[in-house]
Amino acid sequence: MPSPRRSIEGRPLGVSASSSSSSPGSPAHGGGGGGSRFEFQSLLTSRATGVDPTCARLRASESPVHRRGSFPLAAAGPSQSPAPPLPEEDRMDLNPSFLGIALRSLLAIDLWLSKKLGVCAGESSSWGSVRPLMKLLEISGHGIPWLLGTLYCLCRSDSWAGREVLMNLLFALLLDLLLVALIKGLVRRRRPAHNQMDMFVTLSVDKYSFPSGHATRAALMSRFILNHLVLAIPLRVLVVLWAFVLGLSRVMLGRHNVTDVAFGFFLGYMQYSIVDYCWLSPHNAPVLFLLWSQR
Repeated sequence: MPSPRRSIEGRPLGVSASSSSSSPGSPAHGGGGGGSRFEFQSLLTSRATGVDPTCARLRASESPVHRRGSFPLAAAGPSQSPAPPLPEEDRMDLNPSFLGIALRSLLAIDLWLSKKLGVCAGESSSWGSVRPLMKLLEISGHGIPWLLGTLYCLCRSDSWAGREVLMNLLFALLLDLLLVALIKGLVRRRRPAHNQMDMFVTLSVDKYSFPSGHATRAALMSRFILNHLVLAIPLRVLVVLWAFVLGLSRVMLGRHNVTDVAFGFFLGYMQYSIVDYCWLSPHNAPVLFLLWSQR
């Protein structure tokens, strides 16, 4: 019997193309022959061109298309949004400025020293027996006695020179009250914790500590008296000593911190410079003196 004719590939001519395509090794039957054939062809192609397949994959991954931030791929997932920044209160300042460190150190020293010097803050303190004397010294630097005394002397004065000095003293006292109240309202620093609120005639801003009004008034009055009153040397020393002890008593009574008194002395010293620059006289303020002389 004659054998059937075969094709060039070695398959019988009678077998249809559909049967050949549906062979067990074909991709239609789910076999892996097709994928292996394609991988084998790509391997032969890469060997023929002299390119290593591993290098080809690396170059493909390093191409601009596959780099981060380049054109998105269809298979790539959704890009992650950056994490939100932390709020300011949750951040840690790892590199504080020198000014911030100096201010914090000064504040800590101020609070510690003020607490150590507050020996008359209460009756049970170490110097509690001296507290009545310190409170009497406190009244001597209060603004109300100075204002009432200046107004009384101004009413009783009968000379133009005396009125001029007393008029400027009244202007200095009013300027001191205004500036101290303004700074206290802006800064709003609380008084020390060991302070007892038993002060003489307090106002709304007197609950604040910075600066010390007694210290500013002491520096202002002592400089005013030393420049416009003729006093002997012992009296001049007594005026300076009164100003210093008054400022120290504010810390000993627990009314103020050390920096409150120090800034108060500086502010009072500068206030006199303002009063001296704006000195009121019958030449530059004749209306005030005429109104006062008519009274």
